[in-house]
Amino acid sequence: MSKSILTIDIGTTNIVSVIAQNNVNNKINILGIGQSISEGIKKGAIVDIDLASKCIKNSVDLAKTNTTTDIQSTYVSISGIHTKSIRRTGSITIHSGLITIKEITQVLAVALYDAQIVPEYEAIHVIPLFFKVDNNDQINNPLNMNGSRLEVYVNIITAKKTSLTNIKSALKSSNIDNIIFVLSSYASTISTIQEEQINHGTAMLDLGGSTSEIAIYKNNAILYNDIVPLGSEHITNDLSIMLHTPFSAASEVKKKYASLIPNETSSTNTITKVKVPILGNESELQEKELSSIQIIVHARVEEILCLSKNKLTNSTLYDNIQNIILTGGMSKIHGIDLLAQKVFPNIPIKISNPKIIENGYINFNDPTLSTIVGLILYGLDSDPSFELDSNKQLRQKYEEPKITEIQENNNSNNNIEDIKEDSDLQDLTIKENSNSSFFGSIIKKFSEWF
Repeated sequence: MSKSILTIDIGTTNIVSVIAQNNVNNKINILGIGQSISEGIKKGAIVDIDLASKCIKNSVDLAKTNTTTDIQSTYVSISGIHTKSIRRTGSITIHSGLITIKEITQVLAVALYDAQIVPEYEAIHVIPLFFKVDNNDQINNPLNMNGSRLEVYVNIITAKKTSLTNIKSALKSSNIDNIIFVLSSYASTISTIQEEQINHGTAMLDLGGSTSEIAIYKNNAILYNDIVPLGSEHITNDLSIMLHTPFSAASEVKKKYASLIPNETSSTNTITKVKVPILGNESELQEKELSSIQIIVHARVEEILCLSKNKLTNSTLYDNIQNIILTGGMSKIHGIDLLAQKVFPNIPIKISNPKIIENGYINFNDPTLSTIVGLILYGLDSDPSFELDSNKQLRQKYEEPKITEIQENNNSNNNIEDIKEDSDLQDLTIKENSNSSFFGSIIKKFSEWF
């Protein structure tokens, strides 16, 4: 049975909506895409619900233009600026001796309950880092194992309730209510991490427009997430101030000429000067050295990378990082991987675009689309790792039931036996009811006598 979902990446610069569906072979089909300029949103937070609602609705309506499919659920990104993580444990006794989906759900729920999250926050991910069955540690999948006690060590990612409520309010105009929130850096990691990196400590830096999301990922689990409240828009703002030119002109300069390699630009290496309009008098142009532009860009990018390194170092997990992924719009700046290599010595650096989902609408081979691709992969994953989502539902493998002729015959035989057993049970119930009625009348008589 195919599953259709709507995914919405609410970014500071753009809002992207995608309707996707998996077919019987678990191949992802893209049914519609919508994109709109982001307004009413600042640093991943909604500051004007009416403006944000209109932008989201425009994006969603565009995605729905070419499809009438029924959407089962909606996956929405939430910036790490609204979140914080806590580590907790939970344990339960296995009375039956066999660990099933029920026991896994229970132990995760116990860990969440014992966390005693403050009222201002709400859990959006309860991610097991590892399980323990009796004396066996570091178990990734305890399903169908035998034991008397099940324990789990989890990373609980929480988000501010006000932020979640504001997003829900902004989605009301699009008649969207069945919402599952996904941490932006979690989604970006899913879309960019390679198979050989999954079991190793991988740090992901999603260098966006106004924020830079950070995550450490290992064994299909987010170990740590944080954020640096700086992004590529700050580079544009720096250029606008230092070059004394309008913000729009600074944005064009950044796109065409931003580079971190001396005496080289992303578009050409023969131009040494560029003309830009003067702020307040846009009709006049002024010449600026490309070398000065590179210095401005270099200073801000280096600051963001250094602040990211400080966050990772303070996480106490820095020594476990074996490779670093750079994605997001800022990763397009020429030479950023070389600068990152100097900031993070002895750790392999790789610029990663999201995994390719072939379709006739858009080319996903773009680092600015890492989060939306991650939302699609998260929502349509047919064999996910165990986790409680933002609705406190367990994510688990879905298997389509296969009915064969033999099974149907067995089912019919079983139904006959069930009917016979139900008939015998009904006769027994009638006898028990008659007996209880007889004894009931006796008790009633005694009550009347006394």
